[in-house]
Amino acid sequence: MAQALNDFEGVLLIDKPTGITSHDVVDRVRRKLKMKRVGHAGTLDPLATGLLIILVGKATKLSSRLMSLDKEYEGTVEFGKTSNSYDIDGEIVDTREVPDSITAEMIQEQMSTFVGDQYQTPPMFSAVKIKGVPLYKHARKGKEVPREPRFIRVSKYALNSWNSPLGEFYVYCTKGTYIRSLVHDVGQKLGCGGMLVQLRRIASNNLSIQDAVTLEDFENEPLSEISKFLIPGYKALAPGAEV
Repeated sequence: MAQALNDFEGVLLIDKPTGITSHDVVDRVRRKLKMKRVGHAGTLDPLATGLLIILVGKATKLSSRLMSLDKEYEGTVEFGKTSNSYDIDGEIVDTREVPDSITAEMIQEQMSTFVGDQYQTPPMFSAVKIKGVPLYKHARKGKEVPREPRFIRVSKYALNSWNSPLGEFYVYCTKGTYIRSLVHDVGQKLGCGGMLVQLRRIASNNLSIQDAVTLEDFENEPLSEISKFLIPGYKALAPGAEV
């Protein structure tokens, strides 16, 4: 029997492709399911790929709880370049030579200084709102406005490989952490600059990218088979949590 319209409920794990916003994904899921009650639990920048938690039906009530879960990322930094958005999508504002003297050990040493509890100032190119206006709208006009630093915790920030000028890394952190800011700050400490060129969210607490479906496969699936992708809310929450 075909799934009744507007009768879907649960947590949907989508492997977000690069080049589109998280809201684009939500809109495409809404169109596929033919229902409006669809949301998300934490956005990814257009550049980023990976785990995007989509909430369907009554599961939208879990938004704040799922959004608060710790996140895991893998990414690539290009040293020697600095952009105004701290990533490859922005305008390059500084280019420097990457000294041959920079080693993997030196990069890891600087990354390790960002492990622990700290306050991070949101970058100007972000969706954080100041008096109702997203920061990126000010940034596009070349304006910089005061931002309130936010508490974050970085549990692990590790360099996986180094092939100058590119470094692949791993981050385990709390919600609200700007990975491109961590990348930018390491580049500044090394004196050559750095920007994020690739980012992939691989996990959010007990939810893994390995259990996600690509957006294309989801859209191509018959409505009668969609329920197999939906995780009950109690399973999506941290182990031991109660709905």
